[in-house]
Amino acid sequence: MSQADQARARRLARARRVVVKVGSSLLVDGATGRLNRSWLESLAADVATMRGRGQDVVLVSSGAIALGRRHLGLPAGRLRLEESQAAAAVGQIRLAHAWKEVLEAHGVAVAQVLLTFGDTEQRRRYLNARSTLNTLLALGAVPVINENDTVATAEIRYGDNDRLAARVAQMLAADCTVLLSDVPGLFTADPARDPGARFLAEVGEITAEIESMAGGPGSGVGSGGMATKVEAARIAVGAGCHLCIASGKVPHPLAAIEQGGRCTWFVAHEQPVAVRKQWIAGTLKAAGGLVIDEGAATALGRGKSLLPAGVVAVQGRFDRGDAVRVTGPDGREVARGLSAYSSDDVRRILGRRSAEIEQLLGYRGRDEVIHRDDLVVLGPRRGSGA
Repeated sequence: MSQADQARARRLARARRVVVKVGSSLLVDGATGRLNRSWLESLAADVATMRGRGQDVVLVSSGAIALGRRHLGLPAGRLRLEESQAAAAVGQIRLAHAWKEVLEAHGVAVAQVLLTFGDTEQRRRYLNARSTLNTLLALGAVPVINENDTVATAEIRYGDNDRLAARVAQMLAADCTVLLSDVPGLFTADPARDPGARFLAEVGEITAEIESMAGGPGSGVGSGGMATKVEAARIAVGAGCHLCIASGKVPHPLAAIEQGGRCTWFVAHEQPVAVRKQWIAGTLKAAGGLVIDEGAATALGRGKSLLPAGVVAVQGRFDRGDAVRVTGPDGREVARGLSAYSSDDVRRILGRRSAEIEQLLGYRGRDEVIHRDDLVVLGPRRGSGA
């Protein structure tokens, strides 16, 4: 294995947080409609190994429709939307149970989370989903995410679990996303039709030429194709997350990647935290502001979160999750971040200790008005008078 191959193989082993998407064609035998149990057990062993060395792992699992259609006696071929949703409702129970069995065999707690693409785009639902997933990971569980196919429409038809995996990676600031499917990666052309097609081990930039290499759906079991994988790569890379497309048609597919197995890496050139900070500082428009005291300003400069005790005034109206300006006692903007509370709630807790939040608001929220992960401390600006 070359040095370049070794470096690529180490990306997965060194990642702090990994999102793994598993395609339907790997989980379910296309001829029988039955679960590929032995393969799933090998993947669970890989996940357990990763968790054992301190990595967070999130699974995005297809397969509910493929499993459910057999139990409902639905015929082969394309299903109507309502049939797909019915199959998903039946198959999701079996899919969740299968993941529970294979992961709990390794002492790994499993959580089922059903999302739609909209849950990663609408602010309030996004924040709730992110908070739940981060809490599950902090408690040592492995979230198993699937689209909520019983209520989704376009997601079923377009195979958005690839893009959903990338959105989850973006949401959780993951370092690496792995798309396991029935193809080993990206070729310059369809190798089944063009014997001169070259395999691409690494993609440094997603150009129009790269996009043109993606064809249509391949498997008769899943609904996604290379086009959705390349689009997922664009989302992930834009969030500072490497993305790997690899074949899962081998036992222990994650271990195979780490051992230099054939796959295509889409390379991110910035860290997830750096990308997120840039987004907060430069992209989001501030909906309101907070004025803080000197002690809080000093604490922010040391990398601390903003606590309610340090807030002395609230400017404007904003909702939970909105970007807000943070202004010091001299009137200079010292930071910008995403508020964990609405402006009305901050007015009720400002100047108070975090331990008093539940009594004041009637519910227990975060201890911080802005957590340090959602906060960007700004340097002096020319022309600001600083």
